[in-house]
Amino acid sequence: MINNCPLCRVALTYTERQLEKIDEALKALEPGKHLTIKCPQCKKGIKLFAPEKKTVPGEAVAPPGPPNLEWLKTGRFEDEEKVEDVPMALVLHPDPAGREKVKAAMESVGYLVVIVGTVREAIEQMRFINFACITFHAEFEGGVLADSVFHDYMRRMAMERRRYIFYILLGPQFHSLYDLEALAHSANLVVAEKDIDHFDLVLRKAIPDYEELFGTILEELGSYGKR
Repeated sequence: MINNCPLCRVALTYTERQLEKIDEALKALEPGKHLTIKCPQCKKGIKLFAPEKKTVPGEAVAPPGPPNLEWLKTGRFEDEEKVEDVPMALVLHPDPAGREKVKAAMESVGYLVVIVGTVREAIEQMRFINFACITFHAEFEGGVLADSVFHDYMRRMAMERRRYIFYILLGPQFHSLYDLEALAHSANLVVAEKDIDHFDLVLRKAIPDYEELFGTILEELGSYGKR
């Protein structure tokens, strides 16, 4: 498994679950086939090949069997196997312990998480990466949410980009899963500070509901080039 993208050299980091999925896909590859994953930074495809099987010196190596021609019957074939794009998530949280809880919860539902320490760094990351989810703690900048530079940046973001980001606000003033409160703060979800230990359960409830409500609409907009 490679550690850096061969094109842009960015470090590739995956969760244990994602690594297991990729490893299983590599082991299932037929001879001559390869696996393609997408670099989260440059969005280019990276080809991975199954590791060669080691043979004991002097051991007879059986020739490969005839190719599988099952595709002749259906008229369809695939020249490579692909793994679905891994969704990226950005986390802005002032407390190290809370930050790790948020990170673990988001990884448990399949996100590849990027943690930043400043608003400037967050906005810089967003210039190059299309994050599917952003979790922002209301006290990240040390003041109130109404004076937050990052929250204002999210509120003013062009809708053709904002509609594809699941924006989560976290803080002591919120009531978890309260849709009206989320709407009033231009967010997709609000989570109370006291519920951070159950953040994974909140995500498992909120994200499917969001996709059920807006998934078809976003897919249609994407097909018409609105993304």
